[in-house]
Amino acid sequence: METILSINRMSKSYGRIRAVKELDLTVKRGQVFGILGPNGSGKTTTLSVVLELIGADSGGFEWYGWPPSKESRKRIGSVIESPNFFPYLSAIVNLQIVADIKDLGYEDIDRVLQLTGLYERRNSRFKTFSFGMKQRLAIASALLGNPEVMILDEPTNGLDPQGIAQIRELILQVAAQGTTIILASHLLDEVQKICSHVAVLSKGVKLFEGMVSEVLSVSDSFELAAPDIESLISVIRRHPAFRSLTPGTDRIQVYFSTEVRPGELNMFCHAQGIILSHLSERKRSLEQHFLELLDQNL
Repeated sequence: METILSINRMSKSYGRIRAVKELDLTVKRGQVFGILGPNGSGKTTTLSVVLELIGADSGGFEWYGWPPSKESRKRIGSVIESPNFFPYLSAIVNLQIVADIKDLGYEDIDRVLQLTGLYERRNSRFKTFSFGMKQRLAIASALLGNPEVMILDEPTNGLDPQGIAQIRELILQVAAQGTTIILASHLLDEVQKICSHVAVLSKGVKLFEGMVSEVLSVSDSFELAAPDIESLISVIRRHPAFRSLTPGTDRIQVYFSTEVRPGELNMFCHAQGIILSHLSERKRSLEQHFLELLDQNL
């Protein structure tokens, strides 16, 4: 799969504050790549550097395997700051101005208005739009020219639940057309529902990078039961990966230090003379994994 963006040991400081520290990231074509972290983790700084809005102190990045250039920038659409359009002009006129700035024709304007659900309001003034509609117009402006990559910084920030759902569906719709999405967010739920891949940042340092599905496939715990609970507890404590357990009246909740498969756990118990009457796997959430990473790096 083609590498779209490669960040190599990139660092950026603001005075004594290290915003990004020797960051390495790789984004492949077709991914919906989430950069996840709390406020102040370096997400916006990272996106600002790769968009050449600010410069890195050291390290660098490449688009499509080459140093950044005017040609590579033409292949990228972005929404970094709050929507900023002329309030007394209509949506369509504002997009015409954006098209002029990008040296594009006007033939793509209807398409992006329809895609973002704003076509019926194309002649309405920007100042009459809700915050969610303003955000969608910003995405529409970034979609002009049909870019191969979309970079979005906190695209649902400040929206109500309905607005969040609308932006989420729009991002998924754009991604389904083959556009590579790079999205920064501090919202775990947003990343889990939208992204195929995720990198977790904290204080400018990358703590994790990988597929969201891999994180969610890891078992957080197992709920187990057997006719003899005391014997089950005794046996499960001898498992090589045993970490802790929470006893109950007829079931126990078991936590392991490394990944354990249900079939392997069942065979282990059977080999020790324990016949399980109940085995339920509990998958960890992205939130659990995220909080574990932060705890480990305090």
